[in-house]
Amino acid sequence: MSSSAVAPLVVVVGSANMDLVVHAPRLPSRGETLLGDCFETVNGGKGANQAVAAARLGANVAMVACVGTDTFGRSLSDALHRERIDLAHVHMIEGQPSGIASITVGRDGANTIVVAPGANACLTTAHVDAAADLIARADMLICQLEVPLAAVERAIGIAARSGTPVLLNPAPAQPLRDALYRQIDYLLVNETEAALLTDIPVNGVPCARFAADALLGKGVRNVLVTLGAQGVIWAGAQGSGHMAAPTVRVVDTTAAGDTFAGGFAVERARGASLQQSIAFAQRAAAVSVTRAGAQTSIPYRAEVEEDSVSKV
Repeated sequence: MSSSAVAPLVVVVGSANMDLVVHAPRLPSRGETLLGDCFETVNGGKGANQAVAAARLGANVAMVACVGTDTFGRSLSDALHRERIDLAHVHMIEGQPSGIASITVGRDGANTIVVAPGANACLTTAHVDAAADLIARADMLICQLEVPLAAVERAIGIAARSGTPVLLNPAPAQPLRDALYRQIDYLLVNETEAALLTDIPVNGVPCARFAADALLGKGVRNVLVTLGAQGVIWAGAQGSGHMAAPTVRVVDTTAAGDTFAGGFAVERARGASLQQSIAFAQRAAAVSVTRAGAQTSIPYRAEVEEDSVSKV
């Protein structure tokens, strides 16, 4: 594990999407048409967001991903390059559109998201195998589920055999094989994802504790359940606990979870304790929700260390 004086290497296997964002007075009900306030395109995708977060918060980052050869794909790649992210294993797929996410953001900061994977669906086990040496020497591997599960399973298997710690954010949630759970060092889930993986309704701290215990029972080493304004439940070999979230003025929650994931991975890879890593990740996520957009909202390390969150 890297010392705090040296930037750790974080490898992200995951998605890159162009976010098509509509701001509206509120989220529409089923079958309802609303007039929005404004529209914008923002570089996003859970994998790319987490890679950008890790890079801005203090890691050397490499990404394994697929984008299209369209305008969106070039924009996504250019944005990652500007963050000094290693793109040697970001593949441009001919004949495939880049992934997009259609996002509606209400004035209270809540959002709904629908993803069309596009080129993300083209990420294969062969792409992952080509990056095996990179994964093996990483200080942390981060994966999500906006790319094919087979590719994620291969990456996690390589990491497990090499002793590389694994953080899995299973979003969008889907059932996982029992064997995969036993290879995960840090399982990061929100209420919806925890409920799907455990069949336990999660709508607050007590339920989240039950869900975390159930996931530990599947073989995961550490579980983190994010509860938005209610903070984070954590459980693992070091015990369990609840950490309250900072109070901030919420503008847009898009990429808050991704910012948390990147921040947690960086701190843990730098040698911080589990609780210290959660606290840092919470501060980073709190900064992000005070800003609009996905990657545009992700803070830099200096901002988090200065505790520049605007308090209510």
